[in-house]
Amino acid sequence: MPRSPLPSVPSRLIDVEVAGRAKRGAPEALLVPEGAVASATSLPSLPSGVPAELGFGGKEGEVAVLPDAEGPRWVVGLGKGAPRHYRAAGAAFVRAAQSYADVEADSGGRPPLTVQVRFPESALAGDYAAFATGALLGGYRYRVTSDEKPARVRTVRLLVPDGSGGDAGEFADAVSRACELGRATALARDLANTPSNVKTPDWLSSTAERVAEDVRGLTVTVRDEKWLAEHGFGGILAVGGGSANAPRLIELSYRPKGATTHLLLVGKGITFDSGGLSLKPAEGMHLMRTDMSGGGAVIAALRAIAALGLPVRVTGLVPSAENLVSGSSYRPGDVVRHYGGRTTQIDNTDAEGRIALADALAYGIATYRPDVVVDVATLTGAMKVALGLRTGGLFATDDDLALRIGAAGDEVGEQWWRMPLSGEHTDAVRADIADVRQCPPGPGGITAALFLREFTADVPWAHLDIAGPARAEGTYAEVVPGGTGFAARTLVEFTASYAR
Repeated sequence: MPRSPLPSVPSRLIDVEVAGRAKRGAPEALLVPEGAVASATSLPSLPSGVPAELGFGGKEGEVAVLPDAEGPRWVVGLGKGAPRHYRAAGAAFVRAAQSYADVEADSGGRPPLTVQVRFPESALAGDYAAFATGALLGGYRYRVTSDEKPARVRTVRLLVPDGSGGDAGEFADAVSRACELGRATALARDLANTPSNVKTPDWLSSTAERVAEDVRGLTVTVRDEKWLAEHGFGGILAVGGGSANAPRLIELSYRPKGATTHLLLVGKGITFDSGGLSLKPAEGMHLMRTDMSGGGAVIAALRAIAALGLPVRVTGLVPSAENLVSGSSYRPGDVVRHYGGRTTQIDNTDAEGRIALADALAYGIATYRPDVVVDVATLTGAMKVALGLRTGGLFATDDDLALRIGAAGDEVGEQWWRMPLSGEHTDAVRADIADVRQCPPGPGGITAALFLREFTADVPWAHLDIAGPARAEGTYAEVVPGGTGFAARTLVEFTASYAR
């Protein structure tokens, strides 16, 4: 049977399990907090003096290999033992174990299928969960190549000390939930990393349908260009008008019985962004395959929310289009009529995300009347300048909503910084020949948020600008180069906050 030219979506990830007993013959790692190596009694299972000989100090993500007669043993640094240190340790260990397995396989040896990890006796269930997140995502890879290596290490076994509870049920539950959130991040990465010659709006739509098939209670409806035209989605149609691949609106619905809160999540789904007639520079344009990272986060989050059975109603909307150049592209100076009738004066066709999102926000609020709205988008380069590449921008019309999102990010290891919806720039959104102006003068991230607010009908609303952290050029903690899946875990944890 011929092999698919692309990796599968969702990716095949390492299994992470919790056990009270070690598996005979499986190589082990010992997690060591920074400073603990100074005490001989703190490492009873290691040969005396070995960490010092290796220069090992237990720093965050530090890994040392200890060969012995039964195979390797690793010591992995935990730093100060905060959740982020456990995530970094999980990622660093998995990378080290995979490298060892590859070397063994290449030399004709027998690479281990299972590796196991011993935790400090003081570790809590949340620490196991954080390590599991790092292990699951640290080994993620997306490559399109004729020389794909098979996955060597298939299972990471987390060993619970005897004093931590007989059947390790609390630990297993925490790890299982963490793995579901990790799988959401990985799926969002898959969607972002898929090349745009494959990832058309139709591909993104059909993939959303497929990944939802095995999740109880989650339904996906795809609206095509004819439906969009009939219902007045002038924004999405304008953005996608220059491409031979027609736009789509992806609707995801999760409606558990008894739910009393309804959340609307909206994600930007631009599958490739050339800038349109306001053409981007060639340098960096190849990264625009990830310009649908917000939409990918929403699709992945809805799948995880349904899989976890959270008792909260959630609707997801992903307006998807390609912003390309042709004789039918929309132009600077055009006036676009959005769903519901509001009009926008176009200033720059490269600010297309907000034009598509405006349709989805107006439609979602008018149709579903949610209690809370959150949109997610790789929206502005200005946010990368303001906050760098590891922090998402958070705008909100409601303080409690902002606190919920920030707390959710802290819980799952995604960092957000609240930005102001500055009143002095509100009038700049008004246009000369339309209701609103696409690119008002002023600070770009803030004015983009103020533009979107015009379509939220005074419903409590938050806007998450992930232009910086949605992509990574290098490896750090559980992040690897490419799409990061940023915001997917936050959205799931944010939704869970309403279930408590």
